[in-house]
Amino acid sequence: MARAAVLGRLTWQVATVQAVSDETARVRTIVLDAPDWAGHRAGQHLDVRLTAEDGYRAERSYSIASAPGEPVAITVERLDDGEVSPYLTDELRVSDGLELRGPVGGYFVWSPQDESPLLLVAGGSGIVPLRAMLRHRRQSRSAVPVRMLYSSRSLDDVIYRAELDELSDGVEIVHTLTRTQPPGWDGPARRVDAALIDQVAWPVDEDPLAFVCGPTSFVETVATGLVELGYPQERVKTERFGPTGGG
Repeated sequence: MARAAVLGRLTWQVATVQAVSDETARVRTIVLDAPDWAGHRAGQHLDVRLTAEDGYRAERSYSIASAPGEPVAITVERLDDGEVSPYLTDELRVSDGLELRGPVGGYFVWSPQDESPLLLVAGGSGIVPLRAMLRHRRQSRSAVPVRMLYSSRSLDDVIYRAELDELSDGVEIVHTLTRTQPPGWDGPARRVDAALIDQVAWPVDEDPLAFVCGPTSFVETVATGLVELGYPQERVKTERFGPTGGG
């Protein structure tokens, strides 16, 4: 039975686009109807495949943006020189078909059964799997306290901004804007560094669990900072997507 489930996740299926919504000028969320979807855990990802008329195929992995039990969704950032993201963000329409397989991954996942304080640290589109975790927390009515540090270039680049602004009930979010800040901005205005990590991180004696997602250099900086604060390496879960992510 377990082998059949694994094979199912590795099988390509065609999903239908249910809805699309623009999160920023370059980022779009795509909600999919995948009849053969077996379900997923918060933090997993899936593979998308596009096939050109001449038979050329391109595949990319995208974090799942939805909580378990919700329709599967991905959030895609357009890269101008990419092979896949420009189509997904600019051309894909409701009712179009999209090949996918998954879910994939079992390391970078969160479950409400873990009642430790939760530290989430995101850089840019690294917010996507962490959003799935936040939605899962709310959906499961978990009382786990959450602190999030989210690094974006500007306020206009904050993905899921309205949704994040509405969070309360034990969720604290610190935004740092690295390039431009609006008039009156009183939050951090720099790249994530050791001092900022120290400011946001839960005390080690509370046995927190940390999830860090973003570009490779960002993730390495944060993970190193947390270990230097005394976080055990096995309590710092990381996921990185390279300097610019997949295209």
